Amino acid sequence: MSINLETARKIIAAAEKKATEIGQPMNIAVADAGGNLIAHVRMDNAWIGSIDISIKKAWTSRAFDIATKDLATHSQSGNQFFGIHASNDGKVMIFAGGIPLKKDGKVVGAIGVSGGSGEQDHAVAEAGAAAF
Repeated sequence: MSINLETARKIIAAAEKKATEIGQPMNIAVADAGGNLIAHVRMDNAWIGSIDISIKKAWTSRAFDIATKDLATHSQSGNQFFGIHASNDGKVMIFAGGIPLKKDGKVVGAIGVSGGSGEQDHAVAEAGAAAF
């Protein structure tokens, strides 16, 4: 099982709605079970520098089956994943905003959001994940 384009669009729509509610334009990416990008939206006035970050947050969440917020905690100096951000040719993002998407307990994709504070990114990602 993986996420298809129709489902990705629903996830993005829910995330966009949350971003609009909080007044923060975002980049929102959805990846499939293989970590491949299915869909991406850059809301009007969202930072262009966050396009790549949102896509990599989705990939990171799927690659490690963990929310990037939690990976960030585990990757601080002295913790078990310190330095992980340098792996995979620098593709690993350790900022809040990436969440794995699960079906029947199995990770089948992920959402990645970037463009606001870590709390905002995570809240928007949660809204998208909830729509899944």
